[in-house]
Amino acid sequence: MTPSDKPDDPGPLPEVRYLKLLVTALAVTMILGLVAIVGLLVTRLRAEPPLPALPQGIHLPAGTQVEALTFARGYTVVVTQAGAVLVYRRDGKLAQTLTLD
Repeated sequence: MTPSDKPDDPGPLPEVRYLKLLVTALAVTMILGLVAIVGLLVTRLRAEPPLPALPQGIHLPAGTQVEALTFARGYTVVVTQAGAVLVYRRDGKLAQTLTLD
């Protein structure tokens, strides 16, 4: 066999080119998915979660601002910005008031 008798390089097989295209498409899809997940996490976690709505039967003292709200089995506990803990019964009547130090 002489050097001129060598076959020309035919290039990659069609199956290999198709596989390369599939791997590239998978990589692009994974990168876009990761960017979407990170974007959603950043936008959702950055926002401050809203407080739940105060039940209709509960009336807070004038000038009171709610810091935290907790629903227990028979009670609703309201913590105010002034440091007071107001415990309301299920019917909306004030059961107890505590002052935090």
